[in-house]
Formats: sequence, C-alpha cells, structure tokens
Amino acid sequence: MNQATTPKTLTHVVRGDREADKRPLDMALVRRVLGLTRPHRRTRGWLFLMVAIRAIQMPAMGWVMAAAINGPITRGDSAGTLRVAVWFAILAASTAAVFHVRMRLGLELGEAVVYELRSRIFEHLQRMPMRFYNQTKLGRIISRMTSDAEAIRAGVQDVLFVSLVQGGQMLFAAAVMLYYDWVLFLVVLAMAPVLLLISNYFRHRLSQAWRNIQESFSRVTATLAESVTGIRVTQGFVREDVNAEMFHDLVADHAGYNLRADKLVGVFLPLIELNNQLFIAVLLVLGGYKVLVGLPIGGGSAQEQFAAMWVFFFMVPSFFGPLTMIGRMYNMALTAMAGAERVFALLDSEPEQLDDADAVDPPQIRGRVEFNDVGFEYVKDTPVLHGVSFVAEPGQTVALVGHTGSGKSTITSLIAKFYLPTRGRLLIDGTDIRKIRGRGLTRQIGIVLQQNFLFTGSVMDNIRIGHGGATDEDVYAAARKLDCLDLFESLPQGLHTQVGERGGNLSLGQRQLVCFTRAMLADPRILILDEATSSVDTMTEARIQKALAKLLRGRTSFVVAHRLSTVRHADLVLVLDQGQIIERGTHNELLAHGGSYANLYRQFIHASEA
Repeated sequence: MNQATTPKTLTHVVRGDREADKRPLDMALVRRVLGLTRPHRRTRGWLFLMVAIRAIQMPAMGWVMAAAINGPITRGDSAGTLRVAVWFAILAASTAAVFHVRMRLGLELGEAVVYELRSRIFEHLQRMPMRFYNQTKLGRIISRMTSDAEAIRAGVQDVLFVSLVQGGQMLFAAAVMLYYDWVLFLVVLAMAPVLLLISNYFRHRLSQAWRNIQESFSRVTATLAESVTGIRVTQGFVREDVNAEMFHDLVADHAGYNLRADKLVGVFLPLIELNNQLFIAVLLVLGGYKVLVGLPIGGGSAQEQFAAMWVFFFMVPSFFGPLTMIGRMYNMALTAMAGAERVFALLDSEPEQLDDADAVDPPQIRGRVEFNDVGFEYVKDTPVLHGVSFVAEPGQTVALVGHTGSGKSTITSLIAKFYLPTRGRLLIDGTDIRKIRGRGLTRQIGIVLQQNFLFTGSVMDNIRIGHGGATDEDVYAAARKLDCLDLFESLPQGLHTQVGERGGNLSLGQRQLVCFTRAMLADPRILILDEATSSVDTMTEARIQKALAKLLRGRTSFVVAHRLSTVRHADLVLVLDQGQIIERGTHNELLAHGGSYANLYRQFIHASEA
C-alpha cells in the first residue's frame, strides 16, 4: 500500500461502489428464508399454535367487553357483571402467558436460525478461492455475517409470527363484525381498495429505499475495515483529516438513504392510521343513524343494532390496529429480504472448482515442479503470465527475481494451487495439478509470506498451525533447528506469550520467525518463501541463513526476494519481467552474462553501500 492507495480506495467507495441487486423480492426468496426454520419443526409448530391462540385472544377480550356492556351492565346485573369481570381477568392473564411463550419461542427459533446460518456462511467462506477474496471487500464479507444475518433473524422471529398474529386478529374481528352487522362490515371492506392502493404505492418505493440502505451500510463497513487495516499508512502520511472527510461523505450518503426511507414511512403509517380514524367517523354516522332512526338495512331491532355498535367499537381496534403493525413489519420484511438476498447470493456462489472430477490425493510427493508454457489471467483478457516454462527438480532451490508486478508471486500462487493456469500445464511429479486434490497438495506445501498473518493466541498455537498434531516438544525442536528458541524464550511468557490481534504484540522480525518455525514444523516437500526475509533486520537475517539452509535442504524451494543476497546459492534463478522469463541460470552465470540480473545486482550493491 502506498500513499495514493488509501484515499483512492476511499474515494472509489464514496462515489458509489454499489452491489448489483441479486434478485427481486419475491415469494421464492420468502420460502427460502422460511426453509431455514425446517430443522426446528418442533419449535416452529409450537410457535404456530401460540400464534393461533394469540390471534383469537386479543379480539376476544374486546368481544367480552362488548358482551358485558350489552348484557349484565345494561340489565344492571351486578353478579353477572362480576362473573364477566372474572372471566375477562382470566382471559387477560392467559393472553399475557401466551404472549410470553410466543416471544420466547420466537427468540429461540431466531437464534437457532442465525447460529446455523452464520456457521454455513463461515464454512462456505473457508471454501471460497483466493480470487473471491481478491475481488470482494472485507467489509462486505463482515456485513453478511452481521447486519444481513441479523436482518434475517428479525424476519424469522418477528416479521413472520407478528404478522400472522396481527393478520389472525383481523380475520377474527372481521368474522365477529360480519356476524353482527353485514352492512357496517361492508363499509369496512370498502376501505380495503384504499389500503391496497396505499400499500402498493409505498411498497415499491420502500423496497428500493431499504435496498439502498443495506448497500450503503455495506460500503460503510467495508471502508471502516479497510481504514483500520491501513491505519499505519494513514497516520504515516498524515491522511487522518482527508480520510475522515471522505468517510464523513460516506456516512452522510448512508444517512441520506435512511432519511429518505424514514420520510416514506412517515407518510405511509399516518395514512393507515387516518384510514382507521376515518372508519370510526363513518361508524359513528352510519351506525348511530341506524340505531336512532331505525334504518332497516341489515335487519335487527334497535337494541340489536345498539349491541352491534358496541361490538364494532371494540372490534375496530382489533381490525385496523394490526394494519399499523403490519406496516411496520413490512418495513422490517424489506430489510430482511435485502439481507437474505445478499446472504443467499453468497451461499449460492459456487467455489471455483480447482480439482478435476477424477483428482486424487497425492502420495508423498518428491517435489518435481514443471511449468509448461503456462499463461495466467486474474482478469479476463489481461494476462499476467506469458508462456512461462521451467523445471524445478526435487530438492532444488529456485529463486524468482524481478521488479514488482513481474509475476513472481503469481507463479508461487499457481504452485500452491490458489489458482489454475489459464493456459498451458503445471505438473507436480509429472501429474497435471488439476488431477491432484488441492487439500492433499497443500498439506505438503509450506508457505512463508512477506506479511504473515498471526492468529489470536500464543506463539505456540501459531507455530502449531503448521502441524495440528504436534506436541509442545515438537514445537521446541523446530525452534531449535531454526536457532531461534532463545528468542522465543526471551518473550514475557516464552512460547506461551500471547501474540495479540494480527501479531501486534510481536515485532516484524519476531512474527517472521514464528512463521519460519511454523514452516519448519510442517516439514513440507515444497517450500515457498515469498519475500520471506524482507521484514527481518540484517542481524536476524544473518542468524537464520544457516537455519534456512537446513530448512531448504532436501525440499523443492521457491524463493521470491528483492534482497538478492537471499538467492546467491539458488540452483536456478529465474528473472521475470512483465510476466515472462527473460533470463535463467545460476547466480554466477547470470552475473557473467551481464544482463538484467547483473544490473539488478549492481543496483543492490550500490544501495547496500549507500
């Protein structure tokens, strides 16, 4: 990363690094979200039962109140009123109990779904190829695990069951109102087209608004992750204010999307509430006129119509009240759908198949590596390797030399089977690499990179990654072979010292030594050292040169380095330029040839003397 990288990337994000919509919001996506609950049929079944009971209980309480007013209260029956009050109290208590059980089961179901979903996402990410990680921002990957998974949780535990409860209340209240007075109920139905038009009008706009919110939040997360990772560059080049301003624009963009969605909701919900109040006004006019004047439409005596009026007054909240809640659930559903859209798009992305169908795990490989007219493209029609051909015999050390971008690391990535050649053949012990299972091959390959990643844990834990079954004594033995055990033991807790996040508690040199020891412990047949000593100081490098000689002995090794002192003893030096091998030979042969390698070596000598 250089000075231009961070602001350029941030600017690119601010300008709208948008994700394309993967699929429309449709019932197929809803069914797939519901399919996540299939492994929890028992919990889901009890939830549906609680939903059905809850949907009846709420309007039933209003019905009991109307019956009390029309019956014992109107007649002046104190005992009857007391009995109704007792039954009402029992119904209210059961309503609270059912609500508690429904909430608890909903939370349990939501947690179970998110737990399994996050596990699936993580397992899927472990299988994704390097190309995916080169093309996908870290923040977006994190968003799938966090905000998108949480949106699906809300869809499962809240949107579905709350909507069913509210919808059930509406149906029960509708049935009661239809039973008491079909004329007044027709007035209710007359409001339905108005509600449908309002809902359809806002549905499309809210859908796009919530998608925009999800996308902008992914950009915020991606930029935050990048900024934290590159904080050394930011502070080193005094870019704090510039980056903060760029991030401010990004957050303002996200806030703008939220405000636009809130404005839509601020109009949508009051319109639904206005419809409720409008019906109350119509009920007062039409119902009151029927009772006072005795309008014959709908039948029944004045007393019956008066009773129906009370029923309608208590049923109206159970019928129109859910509309507001369903409107809110609809907004949550849009968020859940947007999150599900992204999560399923990730899970549906098939990992690049690097193994042929008949690929097999290799036996212990000898380490012969052959490139036969290999070409490679990270991006279609943009080749980075052109007709690369060479042979590394078992036990040989091959040095890859060239300017940045010449293709050195690409060659090592192909050997490790992070990618497959775009054309040509790459053979391991005479077998095409496509016929060798990647997992079986990588178990016999050791890699030490320029910027090695250390996981949270102890030095011992990070070294043991090279061989999961290694004992503590095996780790100590590997450190002794590398002649760095005393350096590890000088740490505060020795090999049990915690390395911190990304190895932050260790120096660059110490981190490199951990990775060298990890490679020693793995005892690989093919060893890749990609700029492996560039972060090690001169004294430390001199100390480990002899140990590296032991590590390289008997293994096919590929050494990538700008510091030419590390390649003097290589059996074969390949000089690359713009994806092509322009020179090959030993160190002395290439110096005698007086070409590009000799020029690089002279530059190195002058830089060292300076």
